[in-house]
Amino acid sequence: MLRTPQEVVTSGISNEPEIFTLFSMRGRSAIVTGGARGLGITLASALVEAGADVYCCDILPEPSPEEWKALQNKAANLKVRVQYRQMDITNAEQTADVFASIEEEIQHNASEGKIKLLRAVIACAATQQEVPAIDYLVEDFERMMRINVTGTFITCQAAARNMSRHGKGGSIVVIGSMSGRVANRGIACSAYNATKAAVNQLTRNLACEWAADKIRVNSISPGYIHTAMLNSLLKANPQLLGLMQSGNPMHRVAKPHEFKGAAVFLASDASSFTTGTDLLIDGGHCAW
Repeated sequence: MLRTPQEVVTSGISNEPEIFTLFSMRGRSAIVTGGARGLGITLASALVEAGADVYCCDILPEPSPEEWKALQNKAANLKVRVQYRQMDITNAEQTADVFASIEEEIQHNASEGKIKLLRAVIACAATQQEVPAIDYLVEDFERMMRINVTGTFITCQAAARNMSRHGKGGSIVVIGSMSGRVANRGIACSAYNATKAAVNQLTRNLACEWAADKIRVNSISPGYIHTAMLNSLLKANPQLLGLMQSGNPMHRVAKPHEFKGAAVFLASDASSFTTGTDLLIDGGHCAW
């Protein structure tokens, strides 16, 4: 909605919310897909630290025991809730059912008349595969597209439908990759890179469509991160680590916690005028 000149003049520093309020997720609920381990559960931890109740969803039957226990302990100390749901993001009906069950649980657990509406969703679930393009099986290529692109769309759609129903809007954060912008030296991952370019464009389109419903959609494009996905690549091809480290001016691979700040920024009101944006966090890889 356009503001009048008088509104612009009278909105001074005395009316600005404080920084801790802007970054706070207190009184809100969030969903993180791919939340069973690695980057997903790390970003879930960030939302918990910001004060949100968090639902981790993943195709795995259960989350990583050690990481999940740590997250539960953190949530208990901060007096917020964490729950786990098994969910296949490529199954639209199941995804819709899980989101609906979470919405119902949020309503059921409301205390003192304050319902912690779903206000943030981080779409982190994805898969990777290293295969030379000339040998890539079409069915494997299609599977990659199904999980990383269609699954991301299904997640975003379910989130937007929920946020549209309660009318308060929210933030959807898609986890892309620097590989959506550049080819990876020494790694044959044409399908994966194509999917990440696709979700970056999907982010921009959804942001434009859903802005009227107060739903912001942004993406984070990480560089190489020490996760289970990366470890599986290095197990098959150990010399890749040196190539990855030399590929950016910081000469190292990222740690999962280095993305916590960006996730909270985009999920919270701190980024209230940010939508359709891709936040590149790659240690300077794409600057070279």
